[in-house]
Amino acid sequence: MPIAIVTGSGGLVGSEAVAHFAAAGYDVLGLENDMRARFFGPAASTAHTTARLLGEYGSSFRSLELDIRDRDALERLFAEHARAIELVIHAAAQPSHDWAAGDPHTDFEVNAGATLNLLEATRAHAPEATFVFCSTNKVYGDLPNRLPLVELDRRLELPPEHPCFEGIDTTMSIDASMHSLFGVSKAAADLLVQEYGRYFHMPTVCFRGGCLTGPNHAGARLHGFLSYLMRCTVTGEPYTIQGYAGKQVRDNIHAADLVAAFAAFHRSPRPAALYNIGGGRSNSCSMLEAIDLCEAIAGRQLSWSLHETARLGDHRWWITDLRPFQRDHPDWTLAHDLESTLREIHDENAERWLAGA
Repeated sequence: MPIAIVTGSGGLVGSEAVAHFAAAGYDVLGLENDMRARFFGPAASTAHTTARLLGEYGSSFRSLELDIRDRDALERLFAEHARAIELVIHAAAQPSHDWAAGDPHTDFEVNAGATLNLLEATRAHAPEATFVFCSTNKVYGDLPNRLPLVELDRRLELPPEHPCFEGIDTTMSIDASMHSLFGVSKAAADLLVQEYGRYFHMPTVCFRGGCLTGPNHAGARLHGFLSYLMRCTVTGEPYTIQGYAGKQVRDNIHAADLVAAFAAFHRSPRPAALYNIGGGRSNSCSMLEAIDLCEAIAGRQLSWSLHETARLGDHRWWITDLRPFQRDHPDWTLAHDLESTLREIHDENAERWLAGA
């Protein structure tokens, strides 16, 4: 049986990858040490997701409590399975702007250093395996904020005639901008993944995502926009919007659609591929629009306030141009829209949230 290694296997993207590739006939090795609970507190723990996956997928899935910063442990794991490894999905990360500023060393070690560890282990023992990296649109820093946005009643928006109206592609520079320390550590990892593809001719891809979402997201105050927003709406916990009058715009992609993109790339891999990935214009919303949707689905009002100061390096507007990936992989399409995704988040979590779990 082919082996797929998934880092961060209890997280949002990792858990979707486990489900997808276990169902597709892979033996999936998940690397998960629940650092999310350390980053964001017990409510953000991924332990319940790991337990569910072990119950659902039996012998097709093994969860290994391994810290990807541990080079020796990774070396032993990859050496043990060697060329049976066909796919590496690197979804583990420290994902928060604000957390990174409080502990830059750990942020860089997890996001950049551990990515180098994984690339080296793959190069040494499974150089033909497809290496999929979950990058981020934060590698562009705050350059998107220089777009000529206009303020509408409920959102910021580009004029329809602007070249980026349908979304931002990878021709945008990553230079001369403020990234946040998180954005820098992810950019370093992103460039490493590209370079291993070019220099060593390994099949690698960076997916520069924005708001990744779905019912398995352990949303927390510092990370997990839609999940945490719905959680606050359901439980009555106050929510604080950071800047831009709540009109900042994000496109949102369901993790299952993202993993389907991984699978599409794996069917025809190539070295040093690079894509922006997200929900596109049809799945975009402002904070105010997202609140409206959450309130309608949950049947109650959210208690929210506005903090006038935006997070450093944060985007005012981001919509992904999906056309480059769709041109290269015409069999891939979005299967989830924004409203159905929010309903799924609500329906699969509301009872547990209200019970305080």
